[in-house]
Amino acid sequence: MTEAPAETCPAGLYLDAISHSYGARPVVQGVTLAVPPGQLVCLLGPSGCGKTTTLRIAAGLERPSRGRVLLNCQTVSGDGLHLPPEARNVGFLFQDYALFPHLNVAANVAFGLDKMARADRAQRVVEMLRQVGMEAYAEAWPHQLSGGQQQRVALARALAPRPRLMLLDEPFSGLDKRLRDQVRDETLHVLKSSGVSTLMVTHDPEEAMFMADSIALMKDGRVVQMGSPEELYLNPETPFVASFFGEVNLIPVTVRNGSVDTPFGPVAAPDLGEGAPAELLIRPEGLTLVPDSAGIAEVLASRMLGRVSLIHLMAGGLHLHARVPGHFMPAEGTRLTVRLDLSQAHVYAAEPGNS
Repeated sequence: MTEAPAETCPAGLYLDAISHSYGARPVVQGVTLAVPPGQLVCLLGPSGCGKTTTLRIAAGLERPSRGRVLLNCQTVSGDGLHLPPEARNVGFLFQDYALFPHLNVAANVAFGLDKMARADRAQRVVEMLRQVGMEAYAEAWPHQLSGGQQQRVALARALAPRPRLMLLDEPFSGLDKRLRDQVRDETLHVLKSSGVSTLMVTHDPEEAMFMADSIALMKDGRVVQMGSPEELYLNPETPFVASFFGEVNLIPVTVRNGSVDTPFGPVAAPDLGEGAPAELLIRPEGLTLVPDSAGIAEVLASRMLGRVSLIHLMAGGLHLHARVPGHFMPAEGTRLTVRLDLSQAHVYAAEPGNS
């Protein structure tokens, strides 16, 4: 393997200007990102955006058309070199856990430990099953386990050889919501305690925010914004980024004196020119509602969605949605005062055809 200069290469996984095409169709275009040791980075985006191909390139399952893949500053793809997955010491956890049906739980976890002495191998199996809470199932067969239990065994098997990198591709999508929440929480703690670099693919923004130290949001083969979950949610750089993290109220506006007008007061737009057509995106949770007979907004409908209430309202000729924590069900026709949280409002130059 070729070593990269230490000053230009962070430890862990480093994708350096990766591009890949299938025939004439580009699917990954100039992706650069780092996954430091102990960190979990999520590749997030809609179907067909290139995130799974990027993961496969990191794994060695695909050879990039251009760019390099480095593990701990050693080139594993690029510069005329391409190491196969088995030579990279990489762990995998996919939607299909792919446990071997003819092996019991302990033998599944031991599968990748054939180079260890028998006593050390047995000790490592016990250690990993204990870490994922499955030590009582060492003699069980995969078909006797629930989906969540199979996922834990697959995680133990992937981590048992102490990989330099863990790759997760939609690993929780086959579980029902209640179990999914529990298993991904357990998985996060196991990965963090192991200190392994982890790259995960998901299309679910809530899951990405729950799991990730950093999110790389992809669109059309490119990373359009990368940062912490808080950065992407609170400071989205484009309407696509803002809207990908949940429903938004989209309002066509015009810039006047460095701001745009809303029924709830002005929102600053310092980077847009005077008279420019713009788009104002307001998150539904950025609207605080207070019953007020003199209020400017009127309730059209109220719906309870569990943890939040969704309120349809009309204000200044605009049909808007507001999300209020807990139970808040004002009757149709109720008048409201609306306060806008400016951190939940974002102004962008109007995209062609939207103004």
